[in-house]
Order: sequence, then structure tokens, then C-alpha cells
Amino acid sequence: MPAPRPPRGRRRRRRTAAVLALTAAAWVAVLGLAAAVDDFPRGLLLAGCGALVAAGAWEGVLRRGWGRVAGLAVAGAALGGGVLLLMDEGYSRTLLLLGLGAAVWHAAARSAFRPEVELAPATPPRRPVVVVNPRSGDGRAARTGLAAAARDRGIAVLELQPGQDLAALVRSAVDAGADAVGMAGGDGSQAVVAAVAADAGLPYACIPAGTRNHFALDLGVDRSDVVGALDALVGGGERVVDLAEVNGRVFVNNVSLGVYAEAVQHHRYRAAKVRTLLGTVPRSLAAGGGSRDLTWTTPGGRRLRGAAVILVGNNQYRLGGAAGAGTRPAVDQGLLGVTVVDPPDGRTQPRRRPVRQWTTPEFRVEAPQPVPVGIDGEAAVLEAPVVFRVRPAALRVRIAAHHPGASPSAIEPVGALAALRALVRIAAGGDPRQLPPRVPPAVRQPGQPAR
Repeated sequence: MPAPRPPRGRRRRRRTAAVLALTAAAWVAVLGLAAAVDDFPRGLLLAGCGALVAAGAWEGVLRRGWGRVAGLAVAGAALGGGVLLLMDEGYSRTLLLLGLGAAVWHAAARSAFRPEVELAPATPPRRPVVVVNPRSGDGRAARTGLAAAARDRGIAVLELQPGQDLAALVRSAVDAGADAVGMAGGDGSQAVVAAVAADAGLPYACIPAGTRNHFALDLGVDRSDVVGALDALVGGGERVVDLAEVNGRVFVNNVSLGVYAEAVQHHRYRAAKVRTLLGTVPRSLAAGGGSRDLTWTTPGGRRLRGAAVILVGNNQYRLGGAAGAGTRPAVDQGLLGVTVVDPPDGRTQPRRRPVRQWTTPEFRVEAPQPVPVGIDGEAAVLEAPVVFRVRPAALRVRIAAHHPGASPSAIEPVGALAALRALVRIAAGGDPRQLPPRVPPAVRQPGQPAR
């Protein structure tokens, strides 16, 4: 299936925004340089203010949360400082134009990097079914009137009862003639229904009625529009994504081993997450703790023992403070994303890279005893070895046409130079997506069969 691209109207708006952003950036640079040359050396002060304004506005594009606030605060402070210092020198008009240019640059660049794509057209199903978990998200489905909205759209509704087998319920619906299935619930429930849909070759829709809805976010489903997500089953577009499995169990987001995985085993975790996690750290990392017993292999083939955290994702996560951090730029690369954080140890020389990331189609963790894990945020204990595999292009996903259709990190770039190159590419009509590079398997894990 061809890669999704922005619809024609969105492509035109995105390209216009990129051109406007580059023009505004050039305008800011020319203003600063002209002032520095025309009134040297006093103009250097205005050029310095312009550089800070531009840098702050650009950081506001590249960051989220407090990083974005800090960048914009720096830009505002630099502009305000320039006004106080240079207004009497006749620079008020130049400062006004400088601020206007930076504001246009910031707004246009953010518009150019908005994660919106066009999905391949799909034939609406004739007998769609949505399964509703009424307990997910503290009853979010009931609060939004999801069941009634689904019936109004001609979608059959199945409500998951306490103790009922979700996979069996979905299989029964498929055997009864359902030709598309949706799940309104948390990520653990999404994984179960996605696995059944993939095995049956049917379209699947993720309805974000859980608490965090990480899978919905990375698919490009608007998590604030629970009812609107139902439109995926009556007129949405389609994309094909990967699934992953651990010891044969399907997951859609990630599996964690180490400190966090041991913390979620405790019955107190839901009520006191931070306290439980802090209490788990010393036990897990102590000599003989479960995190110390995990054995894994680096991309170069070196076997290491011990890890504070091992996170294996269905595709790679973006880490750090960049925009889109904590999400996956793509869920269709056919690779697991592995992140390992080494345990702190003051008695030995630290490893050269205490945090490392790589991609591979398979991964294996050895341990002398059963391993506590968190699978899409749900506690489990697996027999060792813990074996991870990716299922490339396993799942047909339907997404409402008015939803983004892409992860927040699919288009938002990492780094100033990368962002400038992306703006140039978008302005030239190129693909706006910031996809991770396709790489060959890092290393075949010991004990795995040759592919």
C-alpha cells in the first residue's frame, strides 16, 4: 500500500505554511544583518536581540510543554529587552518588524509540521461491530454516550461484561458475520481485539475510551474525540501497521522489564504509583534483584547482564525533550524498538553508553527465573527466555477522515537543522514525514533461528 500523504487541500496549506515560515526566517535574518552593517557597532546589539528572538521562536516550534514555554519566553524577553535598550536609538520600527517576523515564522512552522495525512480510501464495512469496555477510563464510554452514537451510525455494540473473555467475544462476532471490529477501551484491550482482527484479516478501529490511549495517539486518532472515532467504521481511511508479540502474546505499544515492570505487579500501584515505584527501585536494583538478572545482547553481539529498564516497543519511540517525545514516528517500519537503561552502580566502571536504543525484528532477554513485565501497562509474569518478535504489516486500521491519521512525531522534526531541511522539503512539495531510517537487523540474538 502506498505511504499515506496529506490530502490535496492539506498539502497545499502545509506547503504554503512552509514557504511562509522560510520567508519569515529570511526576513528576520536580513533585518538583523542589515542593522548590524548599517549602524556598526550599535547595530550588533539589535542583531543579537534578533538572534535570541529567532532562536526562542524556533525552540518554541521544536519543543513541547515547558521547553516550548521557555523558548517563547526567551524570544519575548529578548524582544522586550531590545525595546528598552534601543527604542531611543530609532530602532522601534525595526524591532516591531523583527517581532512580527519571528511570530509569523513560529506560527507558520508549527502549521507546516502539524501531523495530518491522507489515508488510503476504504470501502465502508456492511456489518461493523464495536466492543465497549464500560470500565475503561473510569467509564469514559458511558460519559460520552458512545453506545448510542455507535447505534446511530449503524454499528452493532457489544458490551464487555466482568469476567468475560474479550478475545472469545470478538471471535464470536466475527463468526457471526462482522466484517470490521472496533474496540472502545484501554491499550490492553486494544491489543486483544487487534490480534483477533489481524488473524481474521478484518479492518480494526481504535476508539480511545481508555485512560491514556497511547496506541490511538500513535495511530493518529484524536484522543479527545471519542465519539468521532466511530466514523472510522463508517467512512474512514485505512492504513496498515505492525503488531508485536512477546512469548506469543500480542502487544500494540510496548513491553517493559526492570524497575517499572516490577512496580506494576504490586496491588498498591494503581492507587499510589509514585510511592510504589520508589519503593521498588532499591529492591529491584539491589544485588540479587530481578533487574540485575536480566541478560541481553547489544547490537554488536556483546552479552550484558543487568538493566534498570528494558523497553521493547512495537516500532521505535522518540525520547528526549523534542516535540513528539514519548511517541513513535511510525508504526509500520517492521521493526522492534529496543531501549535499555543500565542500572546505577558506583562500585564498577560505568558502561560507555548507559542509555542506548536500536531497532531489530527480534529480541531476547534471558533470566534465571520468571520475569515480571508490563505489557501495554498491564502487569504480567513471563517464563524466561522472554522472546520478542514483530509482525510486519499485520493490522488494517481504519481512522476517521477528520482525525490526524499520523503520530505527533511523524512530521515534527528533531533538531534545528533537521527542521530547516524539513521546511525546505515541504516547501518543495516533498514528503513531510520524519520517518526513522529503515535499518538492517542489528544482530541475531543467540538461540534464535536464522531467518
